[in-house]
Amino acid sequence: MGKRRKSKMEFRYYKIPVDIPILAMLGEEWIRPYGAGIDCLHFHNCMEIGYCYEGEGILTIGEEDYRFTGNQFSVIPQNCPHTTTSDTGTMSRWEYLFIDVDGLLHGLYSDDNNEKKVKRIIQRVNSKGVFKESCDFPELALRVRQILDIMRSNNEFCLEEAKGILIAFLVELARESPDDVKDVEDEQNNALVSDALDYISKHYMKQIRIETLAKHCHISETHFRRIFSSCMSIGPLEYINLVRIQHACELLRKTDSLVSDIAFRCGFLSLSTFNRNFKQIIGCSPYEWRKNPENFEQQIFKFDVHSKEGW
Repeated sequence: MGKRRKSKMEFRYYKIPVDIPILAMLGEEWIRPYGAGIDCLHFHNCMEIGYCYEGEGILTIGEEDYRFTGNQFSVIPQNCPHTTTSDTGTMSRWEYLFIDVDGLLHGLYSDDNNEKKVKRIIQRVNSKGVFKESCDFPELALRVRQILDIMRSNNEFCLEEAKGILIAFLVELARESPDDVKDVEDEQNNALVSDALDYISKHYMKQIRIETLAKHCHISETHFRRIFSSCMSIGPLEYINLVRIQHACELLRKTDSLVSDIAFRCGFLSLSTFNRNFKQIIGCSPYEWRKNPENFEQQIFKFDVHSKEGW
């Protein structure tokens, strides 16, 4: 695995509608030699649930390598670096679900006590990536296969049925998570960063000071910067700009708004600052990108992260 543990990393984003929090990747297209020609880890803007039917290779989640041989499933939280690599000369069959966990679970309850429970579930399922043998966790594995088959059927009310089973899956996974968390400090740090990410997603269009994020998490600015960078492998300011540019791309793609208006709507104080950050992250100007929005793969930041649209 040594060649994959590099500073280079790829960001793959998925457009998941608010009212449809499940995106399924199904069928023969996902029978392939995974990892061919890829020399870096990647991460997503949403949770990935994968089911391996057959094949052999290595699934890397963060710093851990797991051997897959079929009848296993994985849960990769948002922003968790990972990659799948089939053994040389072999094909593997996976299918995937990409989930907007916050969109799915928030709003289930109106009272504060149950809202806290939902937040706790989200923190637990996002605490770390997991890889499970189906025989060791048959109920969890069955729920994943059920959701995949329901989404494949495309029958009436299939989405509503899949959402119900998915909620049950996430609750059950949350119950299992404490045994998988390395220690209390790691869980607390993940919870702090999760709070910061939530704050950024809601306020990216405004001016966000790192000091404000630290106060929101009730820790010092120095401590916050260290925890955030450790958990995310990217600094808080770089992440804020990444979120802003991500939203700017959506507006460039979907609207006819002036580039200057989009810049201000996404939290940039000046057009020049927006253009500079856009080119640094995407590799071209917003005007050029608007003409060819599929060109979304360039290296960004000193960490050599780059972005591309998901499969």
